[in-house]
Amino acid sequence: MAQPRKYPALGLIAYIALTTVLGLYFAFASVQGNYGLLRRMEIQAERQRLQADLTVVKHEVAQMRNKTRRLSDRYLDLDLLDEQARDILGMMRSDEVIIR
Repeated sequence: MAQPRKYPALGLIAYIALTTVLGLYFAFASVQGNYGLLRRMEIQAERQRLQADLTVVKHEVAQMRNKTRRLSDRYLDLDLLDEQARDILGMMRSDEVIIR
């Protein structure tokens, strides 16, 4: 008469241990890995920050284009030219008051 086994087979224990370790590894990698959820949130936050920076830079470029056009040969804004010359040269008329 054969005695019944008291312990499960060693292969079954190894299989369960291996699948548990692999499951934990993939769960960790899906949250904290290079392509995980936390990295995705970081990338989205950086994208929003860069979009805001892009908006600011586009606004500055539009302002510079406007000033460049106003100082061009085809369209000369004498008030802007006078303002720029006075600012660069540091000069003013005797009847002017400068508020910074």
